Amino acid sequence: MKRRNFIRLSALAGLLAGANELKALSSKKESKSKEIYEWRIYSLTGDAAVLDNFYEKAFIPALEKHHVRVGAFKQFKEEVTRKQYYLFVYPSIEIYHKVQKNLWDDRLFCKAAQSYFDFTAPNPVYSNYETYLCEAFDRIPKMLTPEKNSNLYELRIYHSPNEDANRRKVRMFNVEEIDLFHNKGILSVCYGDILAGPSMPALMYLTWNKDLASREAAWKAFGSSEEWKTMSKKPEYAYTATKNESIYLTQLAYSQI
Repeated sequence: MKRRNFIRLSALAGLLAGANELKALSSKKESKSKEIYEWRIYSLTGDAAVLDNFYEKAFIPALEKHHVRVGAFKQFKEEVTRKQYYLFVYPSIEIYHKVQKNLWDDRLFCKAAQSYFDFTAPNPVYSNYETYLCEAFDRIPKMLTPEKNSNLYELRIYHSPNEDANRRKVRMFNVEEIDLFHNKGILSVCYGDILAGPSMPALMYLTWNKDLASREAAWKAFGSSEEWKTMSKKPEYAYTATKNESIYLTQLAYSQI
């Protein structure tokens, strides 16, 4: 009984923390400046430790100089197709452009990365990586920080049948869906309107929970709520997302998120 009460109190604490962070974002004037997110999804063919070492020892230290944080994730459960997921958090579109222009002029980065490039040229670690460039949503213009003991992350990609449908789905999140997420225990990290990616139009977002059980409970509460039933039937939100992907992730040791 004590353990059950502890779990309930822990979940409530996380819920309140997320709600307070959302409220704080809404009240800050500087929140009008929206972050830029870049997702890189690697399809691995070789030793993941080689890619890990490159990110931890060379790439992330180079990006830190520009105040760019990197979230590093692997699949929550082993899959036949091995993938790793990286989330780059740029403070602004200007910083994104600056990094693209100046990275290869960084001598320390080039020196730290050279052994990786030399090794992987004849021995590729990955077959390719997909890139998604996103702009943060108005409702959460800056990434929310998950609790340190978070273990389960969920990356979701919503595909829309046309550009207007995608715009309306983004509005749905901004106006009411994100707030309902938090009220029901689906805790946000970041939301991105995809500016450029392999499959358009679409949006993607990252949420977290302590474990699968708390994730399932939160989504059940959300899906069965009267607020969602009312919201989902509004004509302005009809046919906004016709396909979605859900990917379970967990942090790598060197992740900054």
